[in-house]
Amino acid sequence: MILWQQKLTLPAFPRGYHIITDEIRQACKQWPDRGLLHIFLQHTSAALCINEAADPDVLTDFESMINHIVPERLPFLTHTIEGDDDMPAHIKAALIGTELSIPTDRSGMLLGTWQGVYLCEFRNHARARSMVLTMRE
Repeated sequence: MILWQQKLTLPAFPRGYHIITDEIRQACKQWPDRGLLHIFLQHTSAALCINEAADPDVLTDFESMINHIVPERLPFLTHTIEGDDDMPAHIKAALIGTELSIPTDRSGMLLGTWQGVYLCEFRNHARARSMVLTMRE
């Protein structure tokens, strides 16, 4: 059963990995005794993931690794009209994903000690990003 659903719009973030756990917590007004929070990012050039939120070097290393795996200006790419970062951003988003499901209880998200939710921004000049938060009981 769906308890509630709402849209959360984040401001434009610079390219990179950003911990958005607090923004999600603030947007969630009601936590059931037991539930499942589903987060869906409504974009094709950014992603969501859960990983370490304690050391900011992890965010930098994520950015370095994904750019190594999916570099810009590959000569065989044909979708280039929106810039050198656009098609690689689509591929990165497909690899990492645009949705998360997180168990909850009345205290909030049941993340591990070091875990946080990341917005993975892959565009050089991104705009605000929207996501749909759905709480199921």
